[in-house]
Amino acid sequence: MNALRLQKLLAQAGVASRRAAERLIVEGRVRVNGRAVTQLGARVDPLRDRVEVDGQPVRLQPRRPRYFILHKPRGVLTTLRDPGHRPTIRDLIRHIPERVYPVGRLDYHSEGLVLLTNDGELAFALTHPSRRVARVYRVLVRGRPSPEALDALRRGIPLEGRRTLPARVRRLHSGRNTWLEITLREGRRQQIRRMCLAIGHPVKRLRRVSYGGVGLGDLPAGAVRALRIEEIARLREAAGLGGEASRGRSGSRQALERR
Repeated sequence: MNALRLQKLLAQAGVASRRAAERLIVEGRVRVNGRAVTQLGARVDPLRDRVEVDGQPVRLQPRRPRYFILHKPRGVLTTLRDPGHRPTIRDLIRHIPERVYPVGRLDYHSEGLVLLTNDGELAFALTHPSRRVARVYRVLVRGRPSPEALDALRRGIPLEGRRTLPARVRRLHSGRNTWLEITLREGRRQQIRRMCLAIGHPVKRLRRVSYGGVGLGDLPAGAVRALRIEEIARLREAAGLGGEASRGRSGSRQALERR
């Protein structure tokens, strides 16, 4: 086997998505043959080199790919570890025997759908800016945005010198506050909160209900279930990898619930 870039090997082994693997390397948490490697261009031979992350050996794809949906509650971090000892999604997925990791992030105060997998190729494609994979959110904002304000969201909002991509925005219900459905095709940091703040209507509640055409449905907060084969195919198609899912990739069709 030819040498691989270290971050690609970590992704193929199901340790983390390629972007998350790059962070592990930069943070000095990856060792090759006993030495810490912090350069992203480093290449390794999976048959000869000994690779470790946080002291644990890495083996190239010893497990089958697995795919899950988690309904993340508010007040939980979309990460597997936190130096501040705040609640993380690891607390909700301890019953899953395989090591899986989140695809992208959903901020601490938000809730809803988080994809989990050990398929590094799919995770990388879903989060790559060039793929423009759709994410759908239900958002409660303060007050009643005018049609002009909603049109501004649709056209794009300048954030840090770069305008957001055009968004799909639909008003669901208005009273003292307003529920909106917002579809984005990019994933910038706290993007919806910042966009709504820019038009003068701060977010009071935010829930992601769909990612890449796969919906949250009625999955309770704190629960997780395995994806169905057709859902995996939908994600692969949305990520530009083709719609066919390998046999056995869905894991169990039975929902795994933990409240």
